[in-house]
Amino acid sequence: MTSLQENADAGNGPVVLSIDAMGGDLGPSAVVAGLAKAAGENPRLRFILHGPKDELERLIAKRRGLEKVVEIRDAEGFVTMEDKPSQVMRQGKGTSMWSTLESIREGEATVAVSCGNTGALMALSMVRLRKMPGINRPAIAILWPSRNPQGFNVMLDVGADIRADASDLLQYALMGVSYARNGLGLTRPRVGLLNVGVEEHKGRAELKEAHELIRVQADQAKFDFVGFVEGGDIPGTRCDVVVTDGFTGNIALKTGEGTAKLVGDLLRDAFAYSLLSRLASLLALTSLRRLKQRIDPRRVNGGVFLGLNGTVVKSHGSADATGVAAAVKLAYELAQTRFGDKLAARVASAVTPDHDD
Repeated sequence: MTSLQENADAGNGPVVLSIDAMGGDLGPSAVVAGLAKAAGENPRLRFILHGPKDELERLIAKRRGLEKVVEIRDAEGFVTMEDKPSQVMRQGKGTSMWSTLESIREGEATVAVSCGNTGALMALSMVRLRKMPGINRPAIAILWPSRNPQGFNVMLDVGADIRADASDLLQYALMGVSYARNGLGLTRPRVGLLNVGVEEHKGRAELKEAHELIRVQADQAKFDFVGFVEGGDIPGTRCDVVVTDGFTGNIALKTGEGTAKLVGDLLRDAFAYSLLSRLASLLALTSLRRLKQRIDPRRVNGGVFLGLNGTVVKSHGSADATGVAAAVKLAYELAQTRFGDKLAARVASAVTPDHDD
């Protein structure tokens, strides 16, 4: 498997991903179905799949050709959504999550994907992969649907750590810029710092300090700093990267997901209200399908852990086959661009004006 990874690094062979089969709400069957879907769409993908060997072999045998691209690593234990991160750190060895991260640590795979407990995954990732030199707090970055030409904005942190001081927010900005370059193809991303208003006198002391730190770094790190932004700018066109602490970011994320579901439910109820509304829904069917695909959280599934010595993609715990396949696609794209190496270089040489990542 290591030779496969060497070929992948050279750009002329398979891309190897490490997959946690356990921990998601729908169990390993959804994960295996997602791998089958992803493998059918991309012949370069190869997987190291971690979980109970006997169960995984039965599930893989039902998917034609999948056994050719999957290597199973037997791991009987698994982390539940109720497990506390501190408990998992002490007793997590032997679980599928631990084994998944170990394949990244040993260089057998490029990116890890897990649907499991977010807090436990971050805790184990910091223990097994360690933080990059110079990083104080890792962050979780997501792609938020937006009206920008690229279709998404990067937002971080959305829950890795509820605290963040000014220097942490600067690091988030630099990591977000690297993600926007490599994940969205933006040469010079625009960065905004989330606040309660756009005026420079508003906000907490650490936000005002971070504002100045990020502003000073903008030219040297090759990004544009637009200053403070508000909640309405998260899906807007004012910036490409939204920087905030994990407490605020997680609330914004959950609020956005809940609002999208509410709007979808209300729209469905409105079209079912009468015979005429049902007819109108048939006439608008194509547009409604496009809207559903555009805002479907399964199709943009995957938060990326930034600031670690290895790339980890956290899939939604409720992800079905479509959601798992989307997380795998994101992992593949990050592996292809050698995102982990470029992020490490960006963090290590943030003040180097001619560094291109």
